[in-house]
Amino acid sequence: MPRPPFVGLWSRVAGFEREALHRLVHDRHAVRATLMRGTIHLVSADDFTVMRAALAPVLSRGLKRLAGQNVAAVLRHVKKQLPATFGDVRTALAAKFPDADVYAVRMHLPVVLVPSESRWSYAGNAPFHDAETWLGRGLAEAGLEALIRRYLAAFGTASVKDAQAWSGVRGLTPVFEAMRGELRTFVDADGRELFDLPDAPRPAEATPAPVRLLPEYDNLLLAFADHARIIEPARRPALTTNNGIVAATFLVDGRVAGTWELARDKGAASIRLRPFTKLSKTALAAVSAEAEALLRWHEPDAARFTIR
Repeated sequence: MPRPPFVGLWSRVAGFEREALHRLVHDRHAVRATLMRGTIHLVSADDFTVMRAALAPVLSRGLKRLAGQNVAAVLRHVKKQLPATFGDVRTALAAKFPDADVYAVRMHLPVVLVPSESRWSYAGNAPFHDAETWLGRGLAEAGLEALIRRYLAAFGTASVKDAQAWSGVRGLTPVFEAMRGELRTFVDADGRELFDLPDAPRPAEATPAPVRLLPEYDNLLLAFADHARIIEPARRPALTTNNGIVAATFLVDGRVAGTWELARDKGAASIRLRPFTKLSKTALAAVSAEAEALLRWHEPDAARFTIR
């Protein structure tokens, strides 16, 4: 789903416009590719070259399913097909290497999705391309330390288990231990040790948290092992469907207070809010105002806008 990064940036960056990210994607300063947890993310090209190299051992584990085959020949064959859609690659692979696992190959090869002129910059069936060819440069020689620094810059203060949940990489305790001298440490109310970059912004506890609408698959719900800081633990599982879709949510006072859905029917655009519990009049007014602002940005050509 190509839309969530745009909505996520709109919710976080004042004055964000869709065209700004569209230009970054087409100028190859940002890419959409398989990274953390083997799922697709949109990141800066610089981050991709560092993070993809650090995650390579995890993403390549699936190659064990190609045991008994000429792996080098399989990979050469696939790279010759690029750029190509996943379906085209699967067809080409089946014709020459019918026993090859196309998913394992896609995870192993550093590939990016090719953008289009569609509304959210990527077609639903966007073709893949070789990452180094697309970017005109190789992947960085980077270890897990670089990955942890990028994680903490975005999501610290966080625990080792949080970093593992976000990245999909296990056994990060020794890496954090080796970096201890360059990080700040804290202990939360439950006795868990947390890490952060030394100069990272850490607002005072009383700093107001504005209402925000977050898109599907937002990292706030995927970047931590412990979600209690933002949502009641009993509610978290219900936000993910059986097929892995993570619901769009809204925040009140920095915590997930409900979900939302956007719909478009000809000239009418609407957002339906589904709070977990009844909101105060002040909170409901703030959420409704934010939802209407998002709706007007998201559907600028609609004739009618409704918040339900």
